[in-house]
Amino acid sequence: MNRLLLARTATLTGHFGLLVLLLVWQAWLSPSTLPLGLVLTVLLGPLLLPLYGVVRGRPKSHFWASVLALFYVLHGAGELFATPQDRSLAMMEILLAGCLFVGALAYVRLTGGVIPRRQRDE
Repeated sequence: MNRLLLARTATLTGHFGLLVLLLVWQAWLSPSTLPLGLVLTVLLGPLLLPLYGVVRGRPKSHFWASVLALFYVLHGAGELFATPQDRSLAMMEILLAGCLFVGALAYVRLTGGVIPRRQRDE
């Protein structure tokens, strides 16, 4: 398996895994006391912003998805220490966000970056 396909697979696994995990976590497994619509908007809304570009393989969207992944690492770390009954879910969130972060940055690096370099005329 080449590195670009591996990075793309890690990015998509982390992205869709976070979407499913957060939806199931907040809707069924451990609902919040806040309104469900508000919680899902705050948690899932940012993941939906770069989704189209990530699915299409655009490096700039992968970069922004990697930046957003750090928010989910922080959220998972906060939940890990704040709610002992949700520790396994928080660990899964941290792992999926890490997968998204590493995969997206590797994809950006392997495709030549967000701003493609111009060829020098010699």
